[in-house]
Amino acid sequence: MLPGAHRALSPVEGAFRRPVLLRPAAGRARTTDSSSPASVRGPWAPGLIRPGQNQRGQCMGEAPTETGHPSRWAPRILCFEHGRFWLVINEKGNMVTARQEPRLVLISLTCEGDALTLSAAYTKDLQLPLKTPATNAVYKCRVHGLEIEGRDCGDAAAQWITSFLKTQPYRLVHFEPHLRPRNSHQILDAFRPTDQVAYSDASPFLILSEASLADLNSRLEKKVKVTNFRPNIVISGCGVYAEDSWDELLIGDVILKRIMACSRCVLTTVDPDIGIMNRKEPLETLKSYRLCDPSEQKPYGKSPLFGQYFVLESTGTIKVGDPVYLLGH
Repeated sequence: MLPGAHRALSPVEGAFRRPVLLRPAAGRARTTDSSSPASVRGPWAPGLIRPGQNQRGQCMGEAPTETGHPSRWAPRILCFEHGRFWLVINEKGNMVTARQEPRLVLISLTCEGDALTLSAAYTKDLQLPLKTPATNAVYKCRVHGLEIEGRDCGDAAAQWITSFLKTQPYRLVHFEPHLRPRNSHQILDAFRPTDQVAYSDASPFLILSEASLADLNSRLEKKVKVTNFRPNIVISGCGVYAEDSWDELLIGDVILKRIMACSRCVLTTVDPDIGIMNRKEPLETLKSYRLCDPSEQKPYGKSPLFGQYFVLESTGTIKVGDPVYLLGH
């Protein structure tokens, strides 16, 4: 039976930046300072962050979480990226994702220094200031039916995206720290009233294991990539679907708490290399073996489950080389 909604323990708000690959391994142990809230011991291994959400990404050295101790193993982060604080909207302010515009997955959004760069094949790069000018308009947007604001990134960004997609006029907006986030509890009841998120579907963290992806690919005629599923954190070296039973993770000085499984939609059928949606695989195969128990169907409906939603329990910074610990099942 797949895990259903899992109640978190304490309020926190958060936002993470982009996927991490973590590899647990046997061997050397790491113990936290005795003055820390809890003593943590476990073997370590390297990790790597990969792009997620609808756009591709770039590795970054470190980034803060905005909103985090004891274990079996401890991977280590090698790379970290900026993430889910930019949103494409239409003229009515409604969000636009690869569900509506599959070719969005071909756009790379990278951050380096004070610059934000939009890139795509056969298209000239567009460089923008990472900090959106305060004189730019703030738009009221809608993400999955809930209102949220975003500061417009300017006419050049709008023209670049519109020209690349060649369907209708679009604009790019940026979520700034002072803007009011969406309440995750209004999206899914399993989240706490204090859990908040910017432009992600429901949660600031989506965790998936490489073992689970490999198991899915063993059932598919055409293999899919981790980018089909847009996780923030990808963990390797654990058992197949081990993430279904995890309770808390410690990454650096940040604790992540599991809330519930992620139900998958047609967005998983968009090929991240060519930006074309087939509407069948891997969704049909997932439905053959990853549907939830009927008693837990309310939050998931008839969608298959793949990956787990996590939230933050404390603020902190995740940087290259940080160890990560599984706190409990």
